[in-house]
Amino acid sequence: MSLFKKKAWFFMILPGMLFLTIFMLIPLFALILTTFFHPDSGFTLASYQEILTSAYFQQIFIRSLKLSILSTFICALLGYPAAFYIAKYAKNKGILMALTVFPMFTSPVIRSFSWMVILGKKGIVNRILVSLGLFSRPQSLLYNELSITVGFIQLFLPLMILSLIGVLESIPDDLTLAARNLGATAFDSFRKITLPLSATGLVTGSVLVFTGCITAYTTPQLLGGTDTRVLSTMIYQYAMSLGDWTEASVVAVIMIVVTMLVSTTFNTISRKVNPLV
Repeated sequence: MSLFKKKAWFFMILPGMLFLTIFMLIPLFALILTTFFHPDSGFTLASYQEILTSAYFQQIFIRSLKLSILSTFICALLGYPAAFYIAKYAKNKGILMALTVFPMFTSPVIRSFSWMVILGKKGIVNRILVSLGLFSRPQSLLYNELSITVGFIQLFLPLMILSLIGVLESIPDDLTLAARNLGATAFDSFRKITLPLSATGLVTGSVLVFTGCITAYTTPQLLGGTDTRVLSTMIYQYAMSLGDWTEASVVAVIMIVVTMLVSTTFNTISRKVNPLV
């Protein structure tokens, strides 16, 4: 009977495994191999050497990493209090969670165009700044790192909140009550109990936000323009504008490696912070 169950489980997961292998793993490995082999010289690291020593790539790489980390940090700062309130104190959790998810039903293109209207020189932000006397004339708030960061936060903040809500809900209130009865302050109980136990949700949300930011194309293309490129728009430039698919593949592989390293780092931090992991 146990052998039959094992075979049944194997055949149940086989279609999914085949789909992932054919449409994700094989193309991914093919992409990686093309960056190491040249039709004339065979195995070579020249493409990586050329990209990594390029000042243009280094500037874009640092900007992409900086914007992704900054957006992830701000999403954590904004998302944690919101998720904590929804999980512990909100009476209408369903409505608040629906409002949290609702922006995700809107296309990133529409959201980016909305920010172009809001942050434009005739937009509401510039009107407020000028009316308050902070500036004498409208400022350029578009096509820079600020506009990309704002777009990233609005785009991926729901992922951070949703990742935290489930973890915070699973933390028993008895733990914090016991800590308070033993003389711990509200801050101490949060720092020593709630925050470590919610580290897994914070890490999951951070990985989702960081991965989404560093791989996003629509938002930085529309809000960053041609003067503020990131890795995703750089790949498009190499592949579609310059027709250099090898260089585009190299940048894509570097992006994948960076994402894996950051995810591993977040998970390592989570294991050290959370005593139950």
